[in-house]
Amino acid sequence: MSVWSLLLMACASIGCLLAARILIHYFQLESYQHPGYFRTLKRNFRKAVLPSAVMTVVWLLSLIVFAYVVPEDNDWLPCICVSICMIVCGLVIHKLLRAKSAKKPLKYTPRIKRLYIVCAFTFFGLILLLHQLSAPFQSSGFQNIPASILVILFSLFPLFIPLWIALGGLIAWPVEKLISEMYFRDAQRILRERKDLIRIGITGSWGKTSVKFILGTILEEKFHTLVTPSSFNTPMGVTRVIRTSLEPGHRVFVAEMGARHVGDIREMCRLVHPQYGILTSVGPQHLDTFKTIERITKTKYELMDAIPSDGACFFADDDGICRDLFQKTQKEKYLAGMDPDTDDVWAEDISVSPEGSRFTLCRRDCRIPCTTVLLGELNIRNIVLCASVAFSLGMTGEQISRGIRKIRPIEHRLQLIPNPGGITLIDDAFNSNIRGAEQAFKVLHQFPKTRIVITPGMVELGKMEYEMNRQFGRYMASGCDIAILVGKKRSEAIAEGLKENHFPDQNIHVTDSLDEAAAYMRTIVKPGDTVLFENDLPDNYTE
Repeated sequence: MSVWSLLLMACASIGCLLAARILIHYFQLESYQHPGYFRTLKRNFRKAVLPSAVMTVVWLLSLIVFAYVVPEDNDWLPCICVSICMIVCGLVIHKLLRAKSAKKPLKYTPRIKRLYIVCAFTFFGLILLLHQLSAPFQSSGFQNIPASILVILFSLFPLFIPLWIALGGLIAWPVEKLISEMYFRDAQRILRERKDLIRIGITGSWGKTSVKFILGTILEEKFHTLVTPSSFNTPMGVTRVIRTSLEPGHRVFVAEMGARHVGDIREMCRLVHPQYGILTSVGPQHLDTFKTIERITKTKYELMDAIPSDGACFFADDDGICRDLFQKTQKEKYLAGMDPDTDDVWAEDISVSPEGSRFTLCRRDCRIPCTTVLLGELNIRNIVLCASVAFSLGMTGEQISRGIRKIRPIEHRLQLIPNPGGITLIDDAFNSNIRGAEQAFKVLHQFPKTRIVITPGMVELGKMEYEMNRQFGRYMASGCDIAILVGKKRSEAIAEGLKENHFPDQNIHVTDSLDEAAAYMRTIVKPGDTVLFENDLPDNYTE
C-alpha cells in the first residue's frame, strides 16, 4: 500500500468526522447513552442521514471520476484530488448543519475532545481494515459473496457514519468510565472531609430546578449555601460542582438529582450522601426511557431510601403519588402543600397578579404573610416545600419571609420578560409538563386583553405522548385566545384537545419552527396583549 493511499484514507476519515458534527452533538445531548442516541437518530432520520448520504456520493463520484480522468501510471494525483474533495465536503456539511440557535450547543468539553480523537482513529482503522480485506477481490467481480460484501462496505464507508460514531463511543467508554470514577471518588472524598456540611438532595419529575434555586435563596438568610448551577443534575455534573465550587465557608450543599433510568438517583446518593431529601413530584416524564410510572416512582424514592435515620424527608403534597410515598415513609418526614388538614406546612389566602403573588405561610404554631414576584400556584407550592425544609433547619419565620421576598424569577419558568412595546411576555419555555402547563394557562387567564400561546407541546412521554398533548390542548383552550403551534406532526394532538374544548379553528395556527411562530406572532400582537411561550423543544427533538 502506498503512502498516497494512506493519505487518502486519512483524509476520508477526517472529512467524515467533520461531517459527523451533528451526530456527535446528538450523542452529547443524550449524555453519551447509546439507546438515547439511536432514538434521536430515528426521530431526526433525515437530518441524521444527510451527512452520510452526501459524503457517500462525493466519495464514490470522486473515486470513479479521478480514476478515469487521471492517467493510470499516476497514483498520487487521484489520491490528492479525492482527499481534497472529502475534506472540503466535510467542512461544508460541518458548517451548514451547525445549529446557530441551538438551545444546548455542542460543548467542546474534554470528553468530547477525547471522543473526536477516538472516532478519528476508529474511522481510519475501519477504512484501512476494509481496504486491506477487500483489496484482493476488488477486480474479481461479485462471484465471491463474502468478498463482495467487503468491497461494498469499503465503497459505501461514509454511509455508515452514524454507526461508526456509536462504535467510537463504545470504544471510548472504558476510558471515560475510568476517568469519571476517578473524579467521582475525589468528590466523595471532599464531601467526607466536610463533617460540618449539611447535604440536601432534590429530585422529582418536574420542579427540581425551581425548588433548588428557591431553597438556596431562602437558606442564604442563615447559611452560606452552594446550589448546583443551571440544570447540573447528573453524577458528573454534580461531581464537577463539588470539585470546583465547594468552599470551606459553605454550610449547606443543595444537589439537584436528575434521572432517566432506574438506579440513577441511587448513584447520585452514592456521591452526595444526603441528610435531607426533597421529592417535588412524580409523573409521566421520560417515559420513553422509564417505560412505566411504577419505575419512575421507584427511582424517585431511591432518594428517600438513602436518607439516614437521623435525617428527614420532605414531600410535596400532590394528593397522589407523593402523598402515598409520604404515608409509607417511616423516617422523620414532612408534607407541604395547600391542605391545612393533612400538611405540616401550607399556604392560605393566595392572590396572584401580573406583579407577583401574596400568600400566608402556615404551620400549626404560626402564620407568616409572604410576598414574591413569582407567578402561579405551582410556584407557591414550591416555596412552601422549601419553607418546610428551612423550618426544620432552625430558621425563623422572619428569615424565611425575607428570603421569599428575595426570590428572583427562575429563567424560562413563568418568567415575566420586560417589553417596551406594551406587550406582556411570559417565558415558560423550560421542559413543560402537564401540571406545570395547566398552572401556566391559569396564570395566563388572569391577564387582560388578547392572550397568545406559542408552544410545540410536550415530549419524552413515550406511548402517552399523544394523549398527554391532547390534554395539554384542552387546558390551553381555557387560558388563551390564540394558539400558535410549532410542528405539524406533534401539534395534531394539541389541536384536537383545543377543539374538544370548543376553541375556534380560525384561532389555531400551525408553524414549522419556533422562529416562524415568533414571526407570525409579531404580525398579530398589539399593545396590551399577553404572549406565553410554553416549552421549547431540545435540539434532538426536531420534526
